Amino acid sequence: MSQIMVTGGAGFIGSHLCERLLDKEHEVYCLDNLFTGGKENITRLLDNPRFHFLPKDIIEPFEIQEHIDQVYNLACPASPIHYQKNPVRTIKANTIGMINVLGFSRKHKARLLQASTSEVYGDPEVHPQTEAYRGNVSIIGPRACYDEGKRCAETLCFDYHRMHGMEIKVVRIFNTYGPRMTFNDGRVVSNFILQALKGEDITIYGDGSQTRSFCYVDDLVGGLVKMMETEASFLGPVNLGNPSEFTIKELAEKIILAIGSSSRLVYRDLPEDDPKQRQPNIDLAGERLAWKPTISLDQGLEKTIADFKKRLFG
Repeated sequence: MSQIMVTGGAGFIGSHLCERLLDKEHEVYCLDNLFTGGKENITRLLDNPRFHFLPKDIIEPFEIQEHIDQVYNLACPASPIHYQKNPVRTIKANTIGMINVLGFSRKHKARLLQASTSEVYGDPEVHPQTEAYRGNVSIIGPRACYDEGKRCAETLCFDYHRMHGMEIKVVRIFNTYGPRMTFNDGRVVSNFILQALKGEDITIYGDGSQTRSFCYVDDLVGGLVKMMETEASFLGPVNLGNPSEFTIKELAEKIILAIGSSSRLVYRDLPEDDPKQRQPNIDLAGERLAWKPTISLDQGLEKTIADFKKRLFG
């Protein structure tokens, strides 16, 4: 059994990761300021004696008495609505917060896994994206606080490894969906499901031809755990996502069909810096982690829609 900290552990992905680690008999310390995470995501875990909730913000220095063996850093607003609402806070989480997490991990001699993002590739000119691709990112656009912040966080991780010999791991997470996604968080899957369940028009930004790849959260969490458990010499970065590619219009049509909704598709102008395509090359994850996603989009949408119905209608 290991003592593991999950920063951002009350968030969508973080709460699923906490559950998985508890299932593996670990002691889990969930650190979250609840800025975008929700206490409801971890309510079922609070009675577990191996689960500990710490209401803290990584932007402020933090410490606990217990020794920690591993740290998963997922603490950062990850949806466009949240990170564009407070871009400076987002940058702070990825710089000051990253330095605090690195300092904490170094003090505890803990292995650190940094949850980076496919957004480091920006609006890619290479398709699909491999880890070697350096990206096409605007440094002054409305998404830059997140995109550039995550790029800086990766740099900090590798510099701490080079300077201090810290054990680090970096993963780049592509679009992930599943139960516990926040309603109205600006992500396309949650937006479409909510609109379809309410019988509202489904809003597509652009002409719907832009593509994304959607990974179910259980698959993603399995990849995070496998990466943490790899040999110390493999640092990453490594892409984690589902390589099956769909247009945004195809996603909307799948959701309408799965729900049996009468929603119509309506089109709006594409936001600035919105990527035209995003698809991971996961060859490296297959080779080094023996990982690949197993849950299809149709299967994952069925589970996600059921969760949304339960939370929305009871």
